[in-house]
Formats: sequence, C-alpha cells, structure tokens
Amino acid sequence: MDRQQLADFLRTRRAAITPEGVGLPSGPRRRTPGLRRQEVAQLAGISVEYYIRLEQARGPKPSRQVLGALARALVLDHDERAHLFHLVDELPEGDSSREVPAAVRNLLAGLDDFPAYAMDACYDMIAWNDMAERLMGYLSALTSEQRNILRTNFSGPGVAERLADPSIRRFLADSVSDLRASYARNPQDRKLKALVDELLRTSPEFGELWANHRVAVRRAQTKRVVHPEVGPLEFDCQVLDVPGTGLRLVVYVPQPDSPTAEAFRRLAGVTSETPASPA
Repeated sequence: MDRQQLADFLRTRRAAITPEGVGLPSGPRRRTPGLRRQEVAQLAGISVEYYIRLEQARGPKPSRQVLGALARALVLDHDERAHLFHLVDELPEGDSSREVPAAVRNLLAGLDDFPAYAMDACYDMIAWNDMAERLMGYLSALTSEQRNILRTNFSGPGVAERLADPSIRRFLADSVSDLRASYARNPQDRKLKALVDELLRTSPEFGELWANHRVAVRRAQTKRVVHPEVGPLEFDCQVLDVPGTGLRLVVYVPQPDSPTAEAFRRLAGVTSETPASPA
C-alpha cells in the first residue's frame, strides 16, 4: 500500500468535485475549491478523523468496503476507481453494470448482416441488434430474467435433454467455467453471487458443472443450431471484450457464401411486424 500516493490521489479528487455535483449546498464561506474533508467522510459513511488520517498518509489500510464508499463519494469513473483499489494493493470490486456505452449501441445497430448482442458477466443479454431479434425471436418481449442465458438453459423442463446434446453440453460447460472465472476475479460482485447462489439452489445440473472447479474464459467457437424457419445454421461465435465496461460483444459470423450466410440474408428480410420464430 502506497500511503503517500493514496493521500495525494484523495486530495486531488476531493478538490475536483463541486458540492453541487454531489447534492450539497455550496455555501458562502468556501475559500478553496472542492469538497471539505468532513463532507467526503459524510458521503462515504466513515469518521472524519479516519478520512483525515488517510489524506495525511498515516491511516491504516482501508477495507474494500471503505474503498468502494470513497469511490462513490468522490464520483470516480471506472479507471479512477480501479486506480484507487490498486493503490491499496486490492483488485477492483466487481462491476456488473447494465449500462451499454453509446458507441456499443451504435456498433450493434450498424451490424446489418450478423446477429450480435452485448452480454454482461452474468450472461444477461442487455442489448442486441435487429438480426439477433430475428434469429432468436421475440427477445424484446422477454423479461430481463428470461434473457439470462444460463438461467434459461438450466431452469425449467428439458434441462436433461439439452445436456444430452454434446454440443450444447460443451457450450454450457464452457459458460459455467467462464462464470467461475468471472466470479473469482470479482468476489464482491453481488449480482454474480446472487446468480450463482440461485443456480446452485435450483439446478443440480449447474451444481455438477460448478463443482468441477474448471476455469476458462469464453473465446470464439463454432456453433450449430437448427432454426425453425431457415433450417440448419453453422457460424463462428465471436466473443469480444468491451474495455472498461465488463461487457462482451457476441457476434455470429457465418462463412462467406455459405448456406448460413444465405439464411441470414433471408432473415434480414423479416420485418419487425413478422418476427422469426424463436430459435
């Protein structure tokens, strides 16, 4: 832990925030810019004396909870928050934000030929393009819980039948291994923990795969599915990290001039008034 670097960082970030920016009155007697030390302590829910010691480079090592509270009080962005944790020799807290950057939404909208969607670490599909809607069918009509890929595959009837298919079992086993890797990187992520606890409680099949302790990060793979309207499909499933967000962009890319590419072109002609059947 670098106490002096931490102290300097806290002071500069405190000076960069206006009281109005965090919902406090500016008051008539402020002689220096930014927040007062007692205001930061109040916003973070810690004692003023403890915060003063941190800024004087003589305080104890803050806990992860205190670091998270300071990050919120000082309105740190993603990179500043990660830097705060690193100054104290801690990995940043997990971030399962559902905010999709505008650039990612614009990219999805511009992918006319390929189905694509944005997915968070919990396997929630949180944004998608028209081609994904047409391929998978009625995504926009589903609840957020129904758009969770792991919950959908490990819940309800048909779990045993799905896992009996070698390709589906391999996909789900890889997904569980990827989820475990995310969970290990972000042990404080409440959303990840809640999903794992739920699936362990409701799905013996998930529990069996989770108990293997296999860890792997999802990468590109070939998928084969049968669509009820356009028939057999085979495409590469590309998984691209979106830096600084905890999100991944998943794009289904067929071989050029293949039957799947032709099927995608037919799906592109399906209008929003006549969506394709669910895949």
